[in-house]
Amino acid sequence: MKIILLVILLVTLFFQGYSTGSTSCQGRCDEKYNSQNKCHCNSKCSQYDNCCSDYEALCNAPAPGLSCQGRCGEKYNSQNKCHCNTKCGDHNNCCSDYTSLCGSSGGGDGGSDITDAEIKSMSEALYALDSNKPSASELIIDSQARVPNSETSSQNDLSPRPLFKFLDEASLFSKPSYAAFMALLDNYERNTGTTEDFTPQQLAEQDTFLKEAMSNTELGRELYAFLFTKGRYSSEEEFLHDLKMMWFGLYSRYAGKMDSSGFEHIFAGEIKGGKISGFHNWLQFYRLEKQGLIDYYSHSFDGPWTSYPDVLGMQFMWDGYFKQVGSSIIGCSPEFDLAVYSLCYITRPGKQCKLSLGGKPLVIQTYTWDKSSYGNGKKYIGSAFPATP
Repeated sequence: MKIILLVILLVTLFFQGYSTGSTSCQGRCDEKYNSQNKCHCNSKCSQYDNCCSDYEALCNAPAPGLSCQGRCGEKYNSQNKCHCNTKCGDHNNCCSDYTSLCGSSGGGDGGSDITDAEIKSMSEALYALDSNKPSASELIIDSQARVPNSETSSQNDLSPRPLFKFLDEASLFSKPSYAAFMALLDNYERNTGTTEDFTPQQLAEQDTFLKEAMSNTELGRELYAFLFTKGRYSSEEEFLHDLKMMWFGLYSRYAGKMDSSGFEHIFAGEIKGGKISGFHNWLQFYRLEKQGLIDYYSHSFDGPWTSYPDVLGMQFMWDGYFKQVGSSIIGCSPEFDLAVYSLCYITRPGKQCKLSLGGKPLVIQTYTWDKSSYGNGKKYIGSAFPATP
């Protein structure tokens, strides 16, 4: 009898989604954090980039005032927290269920003005235009140990050598977009809850990077031309201003302090709640590993590309703080990173964005920051990263 009861209990737990092997949020919404789970289904998972793939659909139903239920086609009202008209996609302020309830959006899957096929075509164009990416001789990595998804939380250092074996700094860092990007990485306090306070020079470095990455590269000009033809921007000045706000505009992740931005979270990385939050850039990884501040442990995902750029899902320790899975595009230029994430955020905010690089698929997951906004109700970037299985 005891054996039968035990079997029933185990089966029940499995179908409720409590198995540590489950990759779905079915029956697991708002569950407590369990380090043994492959992915998570609580309100914090988006901050740590470890939600299950169906978290948004199953657990993140819009709160009152944040849904388009009964609001499709309504006139713009500045008092509304999000919007449900045909212009909301242009301003990145649609309610999260706009596409499913109202049928079309510039910022939703199958949008009326920008289709998935067009996004894939644009990503292939950006991939082909990334002339500043490192060659195989300029960048050599040593990925070493690969672990299954079930072992990403084990915190075992299985790789005795650094991830980066060689990088030709003389060749790459002399390029204007690289130099401008690297200048930004030491401008941030990594701990959330600490107010960011920029000097005039540091603010000017933000403008310099956007100019070098978007205005002074063929890749950046191609992205702007695409978004211009789709009616998202009426001038390059408007485009650059919006990029500056969505990427560098400050908001609060902790204790009401203006302590974070999309750029800091995604490219520089943050520490929140004793863990690494964000951190999805290979150049920042290289920089900190060279300083002895990062210890590379292993990887759990390696993309199908045999040349750069590639994608890795990595486990590592940053000066005493652990990242269970940090996914990054490896071996791309700074302008490619910025362009791909911007393309996805502008066209598919808060959703999965399906790209194609060299004929191989890549999915970028973006998250909007819903607690504050800029301009006419536009949302800052909360996070963006390669979605790895």
